[in-house]
Amino acid sequence: MTEVKGKKWFLSTLAAILGVLFLILITMVIVDPYFHYHAPLKGMSYRLYSERYINRGIAKNFEFDAVITGTSMNQNFKTSQMDELFGTNSVKLTFAGAGFQEIRQNLEVALSNNEVKYVLWGIDYLGLYREHYWKGYDSYPDYLYDNNIFNDVSYVFNKTILFEGLVNTILMNIQGEESTTFDEYSSWEGETGWPAISRFYQRREEIMPMAEVDGAEDWVIRDNITKNIVKLVNSYPDTEFLLFYTPYSALYWEDLYRSGLLEKQLSYEKMTSEMLLECENVKLYSFVQETELADDLTKFRDKEHYTADINEDIMNWIHEDKGRITKDNYMDIIAWEREHYMNYDYDQLYVGYEEYK
Repeated sequence: MTEVKGKKWFLSTLAAILGVLFLILITMVIVDPYFHYHAPLKGMSYRLYSERYINRGIAKNFEFDAVITGTSMNQNFKTSQMDELFGTNSVKLTFAGAGFQEIRQNLEVALSNNEVKYVLWGIDYLGLYREHYWKGYDSYPDYLYDNNIFNDVSYVFNKTILFEGLVNTILMNIQGEESTTFDEYSSWEGETGWPAISRFYQRREEIMPMAEVDGAEDWVIRDNITKNIVKLVNSYPDTEFLLFYTPYSALYWEDLYRSGLLEKQLSYEKMTSEMLLECENVKLYSFVQETELADDLTKFRDKEHYTADINEDIMNWIHEDKGRITKDNYMDIIAWEREHYMNYDYDQLYVGYEEYK
């Protein structure tokens, strides 16, 4: 190969590579499978999946007036049900395994870009006693979470996003598939009852003495709730926050009882309720007294996660204002929890358990 031919080959190869990269760049920006730059294109179908990659784009670029958020405890909510009951145009922005900070940060984006009437947010008992900055994951796609266009190279030239996001989006449109609905987005179905629970839960053999509540840990709860919920709520007084304690199974309460932490959990709940009830645009709910829910292990896949029909019930109960916590009754609810789960017959939950040990 002569020097001239070699130079031509190099330049043509370079031009071809740059052309391909430019085509990928333009196509990624136009289609935008993770909604980083814009809302879905009209007439085009999109696949909703991978919450930590897509939720920020939904919060920033979609049009809506209501949000369903929280952890995996809220993934089975249906926006269609909320829209029918509350007359809204809602989106679902849940994060499996999230701390309150992650949820709050995405809500700030959603609320700053839309006039939101309602936020439906399940407050996990497990999330109360954590540092305000606690995260469930070590790494995040930070290039989707800032306004730095230079690190967008990690988005537009990302091999995984290219094939799982862009190519799959194009293929589903070629095949005439419909977009993922928010009812379907992040929802799950699976085995429940002891066949599933036994894989995740093991009963503590020893019952530990009940730990004393001395108030030394109160600052953790106060810091967490103040920074991640109260400040956000107070910043958006025209938005009604429908908050509820996610109802766990009786096995969760047994684990607290046998580990000696039940009284501490009740103290965390008491402080959280007192703080949230000071916010005028918060409606707070608890369904702990719906004992048929907690006792029916066929509705749980582990000691915490419940099936979609429970999410449907919760939505209906909130619309009916059932289970509302107020300044007048919150201490009665906590007293009921203490009496009920300190004296609960936990052994009756284990009928049929031996088969799956």
